[in-house]
Amino acid sequence: EPESVTMALAAARQAMEQAGKTADDIDMVLLATTNHQRPYPSVAVEVQKKLGIKGFAYDMGIACSSMTFGMISAWAAVRSGISRCALVVNPEFTTPQVNLKSRDSHFIFGDVATACIIEPEETCRRTEHAYRILSTRQLTDFSDNIRCDGNYTDHCFDELPEDRPYFIQQGRKVFKELLPLATDFITEQLSESGLKPADLKRMWLHQANQTMNMFAVKKLLGRMPEGDEAPIVLDEFANTASSGSMIAFHRYQEGIEKGDKGLICSFGAGYSIGGLLVEKL
Repeated sequence: EPESVTMALAAARQAMEQAGKTADDIDMVLLATTNHQRPYPSVAVEVQKKLGIKGFAYDMGIACSSMTFGMISAWAAVRSGISRCALVVNPEFTTPQVNLKSRDSHFIFGDVATACIIEPEETCRRTEHAYRILSTRQLTDFSDNIRCDGNYTDHCFDELPEDRPYFIQQGRKVFKELLPLATDFITEQLSESGLKPADLKRMWLHQANQTMNMFAVKKLLGRMPEGDEAPIVLDEFANTASSGSMIAFHRYQEGIEKGDKGLICSFGAGYSIGGLLVEKL
């Protein structure tokens, strides 16, 4: 069994239990991840089979925004009637892409899996951990400053760059280019709903660089964050690619009451940015 399947199953079962859902309640499985262990058959379909879920499943990925884009895709499917209840699983098995010879990146990453249930509000049985999705937003803008070039054609070549299969990043360029995109993105998404950053109880941001997050939050709020306004989980989990914002979301729920609003936001390779504005039920 591929590691990503093992990880996805563990996270999926926790999410289903927390939401009070069985396999019979779910008709869609979406597996969103940065690194796919195989092209086909879809890992999502294997997860679907092992959970005993009927319906359909597929893999998708857009690097650091895979989970937010996956949740948005599931939300769109549920809203349109394509699915009545979707399971989004997000195994991030990042270790194999790490170049242990690179002093700039070998220590950055961690392996983890997250999962969530997307369903209509009227079928939500347990509201203790439930949120209403108020709005979603997505943005992509091509850059090769974060890249991994390894792919299924590699065996066709006698010689390839030594770092081809690994994570490669131009960190300073990413900071300079992506940070303004992310802060403008968040401001615009909130403005579309008549909100300002100060109206948010919490910002669960992408977990790749603490300095970047603090810089972004300071620009948005006009001050440094207080308490758990913009929680950091890097010290415990490291960079978990597209899972980071959802780990922060899962871990930092204390103090949030009915009606409080928050933002789940990812930003990274692609460049890609995904945001979900949510409200506690």
